Amino acid sequence: MLVEEYLLEAGCEVVASALSLDKAVRLAKTLDVHLAILDVSLAGNPSFPVADVLLSRQIPFLFASGYGRQSLPEKYRDHTVLGKPFDFSELVEGIDATLGGRFSLNKSS
Repeated sequence: MLVEEYLLEAGCEVVASALSLDKAVRLAKTLDVHLAILDVSLAGNPSFPVADVLLSRQIPFLFASGYGRQSLPEKYRDHTVLGKPFDFSELVEGIDATLGGRFSLNKSS
C-alpha cells in the first residue's frame, strides 16, 4: 500500500495491483499501461512469468526485491531493481530510469 501512496504522490495513476501470480499474469496480458512494478515474489511465487508477458508486450517494468539484482535470472538483470525497503525518491528515480529519463514528477503539495 505504501508503494501505491508513493505513486499517487508522484502523480501516477495506479490502475491495478495483484497479490497473486495468476492475477498478475492476467493483468499483464490485458492492461494497457506505461509501466509496471513487479515484486519479485508474489505470495511465494516468482513474478518472472509476469515479466515475460510484459517483455512480449514491450511494456517497461522494474523489480522490487529484498534480494538484490544478483537474485534475478540473467535475462532480467538489465532491468531496474529497487532494493526493499525503498523510499519515495528511490521509487521516482527507478521509474525515471525505467522510462529512459521521460518521467516527469508531478508531486502534489
